Amino acid sequence: MAGVDVGGGERRARNSEINMIPFIDLLMVTIAFLLITAVWVTNSRLRTSAEVPAAAGCGEECQKEPLRTMHVHVGEDQFNLVWKQGATVLSEVSVPKRPVEIGGAGATAIRYRELGEAIRREWERSGEHRAPSDRRADQAVLHSDNKTPFRELVAVLDAINAPRRTVLLNDGRSAEMPAFLATFSAR
Repeated sequence: MAGVDVGGGERRARNSEINMIPFIDLLMVTIAFLLITAVWVTNSRLRTSAEVPAAAGCGEECQKEPLRTMHVHVGEDQFNLVWKQGATVLSEVSVPKRPVEIGGAGATAIRYRELGEAIRREWERSGEHRAPSDRRADQAVLHSDNKTPFRELVAVLDAINAPRRTVLLNDGRSAEMPAFLATFSAR
């Protein structure tokens, strides 16, 4: 216990005791939260650098041409599949937007089978990573406006993931993987 002397006079002593146990408990809990937070903060940091990889001392021989990327544009009544290499448009294909509803009466989903087939044909024609020993996937960028319903975006992502390819693993086995890695465009 700790005591507090509030001054005294001749009249009556006004000393009172303050229970310090709750104060010490609160202080210990605060220190524990501080230590735990400090550990989380240091574990969640990313080590970054402002240096560009291989930029120093790299001449013209180090510059590679950009990879081909398929851009899927979602329109009102059609999809546009555009292969680009950097800013250069290599090819463009339009696919009509014909949804097929699947599922029961309660929750129906849609699929774009024609879009999936067109994406598969385009990958077979222009995809860069087709060899079984190449584990990288081609890049597909999905472009849509903010008014596109979520179920349509899911159906387009399913169509992008429909083309599959065989990849050889380190142990000699083969596995199936999507031909494309899909990302969303940012405006």
